[in-house]
Amino acid sequence: MSEGALRAGVGPPGPADTTAGCTEAGPRRCAPTDQEIDLMCHSATEPRFILLTACGIILVGGACRSDDRPSPAAGAEQSHARLVSDAAPISLFGDLPDRANDAYASFAQTALRRHTFSEEGADFDPDLDAAGQRLVFASTRHHLNPDLYLQSVDGVAVTQLTSDPSSEVQPAFSPDGRYIAFASDRSGNWDLWVMEVDGASPIQVTSGPGDEVHPSWSPDGLRLVYCALPPGKNQWELWITGAREGGTSQFIGYGLFPEWSPAGDVILYQRARQRGSRWFSIWTLTLVDGEPKHPTEIAASSRFAMIAPNWHPDGTHIAFTTIGPAAPDSTETSVSFSSDIWIVGLDGRSRRKLTDGQGSHQSPVFSADGRVYFVADREGNQNIWSLPWTPGETADSRLTAIESGSDATGDAVIDASP
Repeated sequence: MSEGALRAGVGPPGPADTTAGCTEAGPRRCAPTDQEIDLMCHSATEPRFILLTACGIILVGGACRSDDRPSPAAGAEQSHARLVSDAAPISLFGDLPDRANDAYASFAQTALRRHTFSEEGADFDPDLDAAGQRLVFASTRHHLNPDLYLQSVDGVAVTQLTSDPSSEVQPAFSPDGRYIAFASDRSGNWDLWVMEVDGASPIQVTSGPGDEVHPSWSPDGLRLVYCALPPGKNQWELWITGAREGGTSQFIGYGLFPEWSPAGDVILYQRARQRGSRWFSIWTLTLVDGEPKHPTEIAASSRFAMIAPNWHPDGTHIAFTTIGPAAPDSTETSVSFSSDIWIVGLDGRSRRKLTDGQGSHQSPVFSADGRVYFVADREGNQNIWSLPWTPGETADSRLTAIESGSDATGDAVIDASP
């Protein structure tokens, strides 16, 4: 795969450059076409998958827009809530004959915090160390091809970890915080690499002829789970390998964006249905004596793609992104799409919507301090933001609110309490 295959965070293998029609000066983001949305969110019988949110692709939003408003101070918090009362049951996760529809209501988005401040390019693929103190991410803020950066979650200064002419994406901290695994095309195709947390001593972990991406560490730090697209095949596969060069690899199934549970031998991933809409849904499998067993669908929908899942540190909850048609607007002449962050229990219950549908929200990752970090284009460019989340709060919580102003996005700011 060529270096141009990953433009500003678009992963392998993908469609033609979506920014080709952008005429404004400087790097800008353009909305994907309907065909590209189909590539992003559906399975297919031919080899046309795309690595979407985990590689930072813009999924929705206005075409070629810029924003000259100043960035808030580092760690600035914004109170941002919406009131939804008398919630009616609707189907968000598919129609099941033995399960009633859930009451849906938004909840107060309080203490919205911005962590990165890229004004050119984009920041994406966030991951946090086990202590929740350090943030590693990919960015095109300095180059057309993404590099990896490290910063304190409450800081502004960023340390550039890679500066290779190729592309480095999808960084993942080891459980002890000493190493970072990532995907790079520096050897000609996408392979997995591991380096020390300061960027030193990179070693190549995989070297197959196909593409291997999206590493996730086992709890003991000795193995990596990843997804691979072998040459001549049209379906992404899940594999496990040793975290050092030369480790033995094991095939465990089909799917994308695997995440190893920090609490045990359970692998979280997304998989497409083989009928109907072919939307992706969220699955787990369990390693029993090293063998994959018990594939379980946790969350699914006939109207939304569910992608890029990530574990809570205790392994009891899952955050993921939904992508689907946005609410119709009388001024729009074509279908638009929205992406939001949701949280669900490992048993498929306690579903909760974390973001409000304004713009693009992607790639959620939990922190040890109870916040959920994600990528959003709330102020024109992709940056990394976070919101607090407390286990046990569900989507049918009732809110009372008093309007008090507006935030940096121009939306109403509401002081809310449950």
